[in-house]
Amino acid sequence: QVQLVESGGGLVQPGGSLRLSCAASGFAFPQYAMMWYRQAPGKGSELVARITAGGMINYVDSVKGRFTISRDNNQYTLSLQMNSLKHEDTAVYYCVTVRSGQNYWGQGTQVTVSS
Repeated sequence: QVQLVESGGGLVQPGGSLRLSCAASGFAFPQYAMMWYRQAPGKGSELVARITAGGMINYVDSVKGRFTISRDNNQYTLSLQMNSLKHEDTAVYYCVTVRSGQNYWGQGTQVTVSS
């Protein structure tokens, strides 16, 4: 079955960096688009970044120039490099894919940006 396991979250000061990783299994990872979503306290989920199977990338405007999404199709790993973090980046970050019309989410990893 599809499994997505995120790691790399934590507490960081404003201006700092974190790198999130997502280990994927149970499906043909190289053939699917992968996404990072986040959900801040009291808010709905937000698509942060998306990378297609062919490597096309999109970001939400608020993270452009600060976040970088990448994938390793040999290791079945999705990453999100987050630089210049801001208070408003505080959220639970989820690795997501869509397969046969169904969304699959990981368990999430908490990112807290605070001084």
